[in-house]
Amino acid sequence: MREVVIVDAVRTPVGRRNGGLSTMHSADLLGVPFRALFDRTGVDPSIVGQVIGGCVSQIGMQGFNVARTAWLAAGLPLEVAATTVDAQCGSSQQAADMAYALIASGVVDVAVAGGVEVMSKVPIGSNAARSLDMGLPVPKSYFARYEYTSQFEGAERIATKWGVTRADTDAFGLQSQQRGAQAWAEDRFATQIAEVDAPDLGEDGKPTGTTHRVSRDEGLRETSLDVLGGLKPIMGDDGVHTAGSASQISDGASAVLLMTAEKAAELGLQPLARIVDTCLVGVDPVLMLTGPIDATRRLLERSGLTLDDIDLFEINEAFASVVLAWQRELGGDLDKVNPNGGAIATGHPLGGTGTLLITKAVHELQRSGGKRAIVTMCCGGGLGTGTLIERI
Repeated sequence: MREVVIVDAVRTPVGRRNGGLSTMHSADLLGVPFRALFDRTGVDPSIVGQVIGGCVSQIGMQGFNVARTAWLAAGLPLEVAATTVDAQCGSSQQAADMAYALIASGVVDVAVAGGVEVMSKVPIGSNAARSLDMGLPVPKSYFARYEYTSQFEGAERIATKWGVTRADTDAFGLQSQQRGAQAWAEDRFATQIAEVDAPDLGEDGKPTGTTHRVSRDEGLRETSLDVLGGLKPIMGDDGVHTAGSASQISDGASAVLLMTAEKAAELGLQPLARIVDTCLVGVDPVLMLTGPIDATRRLLERSGLTLDDIDLFEINEAFASVVLAWQRELGGDLDKVNPNGGAIATGHPLGGTGTLLITKAVHELQRSGGKRAIVTMCCGGGLGTGTLIERI
């Protein structure tokens, strides 16, 4: 196995629903971090062996292999091939893990991984809408084996199983917002953000020829426990999750540039981190969202490390109970988890979030001086993604 390093990692700001990025075409938005990787590093994009992108709702402007379209629309070399994958919420993290495998195994020396989702225009579930009249994604044979649940139901059942209360989720939601606000106040994201010039649209919905710049995450909100406590539960009067303790519907894109350590040295590049190991695990599709628990265990067992050896965890905040159950099951230190806020505060642009979390982890290790990080996500259908990285 060859050593694989991350030379750069970049993300757009995360736009709120119908916010600053909602006027972007998904391919153009993904093209922003793709292009930024080469502008920032000076690397010739023609040396890239393959591009792998993640996207969940692959329909409309996110159909037709959006990673390939984004690469071409950004003016990058047509000879470089691209693939779009779907591992639900973990799509772009799985894209990065697959890119790692291609390099480690010797198939390519250099790869790009990224992901995008413009949920304002392509809502979650669009590619499975009944109105398409193309059949439902889950066949009747599935129900003989598993109860079909939504992610909302899974999150509530996880809360029940691990004893997570409404007070717990409200407190976690507040913490995410506070940490996100502190990160921006201290300019912690300066090294990872690629600003976006998004088109202005007229009343007819067509571009006016002018643009507006999006330079900050738009999901941050002033809040308090009193405000959060007054929000209506998402599921029933007894539910513990609200809009203040679940991820936001968002728009965004991110990308990472990976290569062998030897190639980086040859090009005179100083990598930010090395990838130590990756995994994709299957978990109970009824609870659905427990993947970070199993993925963390898998990475620690394979590496011979313990929780104490990890300085930073980026765990996607799909719902507060996902992270809190991880902590209660494994005994992890929440002070090490999402120190700059997570999807509750800044949003979760589905297929764009995996490499966004890797980007946040890589740059936070550089900022803080930490050595190792684990990035992990829960995914629809009962999956867990995992990436173990080490600062160089």
